[in-house]
Amino acid sequence: MMTRNKLGFAIGLVLSGSMASQAMAVELSTGDYKTSLYGFARFAAAYDMDEDISAGGRAGQFNAITVGNGNTSDGHFGADATGSRLGLVTTSPEGVTVRVEMDFDRDGTITPRLRRAYGEYNGVLMGQEWSNFHSFVGNPSILDWDNLPGRAGLQSRITQARYTTGPLSFSVEDDTSRGSNNIANAAGDKVGLPVFTARLEDGAGGMKYSVGALLKQVSYDDATGTGNDDSALGFATFLAGNIALTDMFSVMGSVSYSDGAANYIYRSGENFGGFEAYADANGDLETITTYGANIGAKLSLGGGRSINLGYGTTMKDLDDAVAANAAPATTAESNSMLAVNYQWSPVSKVNMGVEFARLSTENQNGDDGDANRLMFVGQYNF
Repeated sequence: MMTRNKLGFAIGLVLSGSMASQAMAVELSTGDYKTSLYGFARFAAAYDMDEDISAGGRAGQFNAITVGNGNTSDGHFGADATGSRLGLVTTSPEGVTVRVEMDFDRDGTITPRLRRAYGEYNGVLMGQEWSNFHSFVGNPSILDWDNLPGRAGLQSRITQARYTTGPLSFSVEDDTSRGSNNIANAAGDKVGLPVFTARLEDGAGGMKYSVGALLKQVSYDDATGTGNDDSALGFATFLAGNIALTDMFSVMGSVSYSDGAANYIYRSGENFGGFEAYADANGDLETITTYGANIGAKLSLGGGRSINLGYGTTMKDLDDAVAANAAPATTAESNSMLAVNYQWSPVSKVNMGVEFARLSTENQNGDDGDANRLMFVGQYNF
């Protein structure tokens, strides 16, 4: 399965990514360059009612949920500050922007982790940045560090070259499945070509929307085993939107689909990805379809207070892979999460929130499991 790539959220959304804003930055004196230092200190505490499913940032993990009739130990508390973030952005007099951003959320250890590092000039961006096949537009405001499954596109940063003109952007990116076992019943999976993406993101009035598309190659070459090799074309698409129905109430959501690109459906598979294809008895690749969706609502109460609700789910069609004995029936097929939270800002640049969440997972053979949790987040931005 895909190696877990810990995710955070962008400067400019609320709490788990939206608590900090680029406007909340410390301006530095650097001559003709415009330079800002920004970030936040983030405290997260979680009480896992049913079993211990927390990772760094107190994020809930689907692959830590006991499936079936296994015994579990309930009542687990933990807290950390590994999601705390620090970034530096500078723009030269010629209009060249360079950003370097890091946090300490590497597999739950207090180790610096590079989040973003890129240069940008005249619409051309090169480096590590949020994937172009991605959007925040339809994301409900959830406190869990890893957030809802089924969100639009790849909720991660990836090495890329991107060109943006108006609401349109195009990119050539590294494949997020690099180094993962993303093909069932085959060894030697490889990245033979880059990923190609396109996105349109715009809005009017109280509505925002985003549409993305992606093409990639799924490939393997078992040079040391059977000698089999094959490749297939994978693709994915998403549609996301956010509508302000009144000054106080808004709804948002997204739908996603992939065929041979399951790692681009957020939190599908065991936790963050999984099989994108399988090799049949002849060694030929058959792609696997995956679906994702999330929906949410926000009620603003004034004074920096809000109530937020979100639900997200993913579903992977593994029936043919299991029938062909290419994948075990114990492979995770679906994940879902329901969360509701109350957020408030007692003073400028300080944000707090409490959240209840229920995570559920189910294997292809029908065995399932779920876990309930309570979470508190306090974030101090600069």
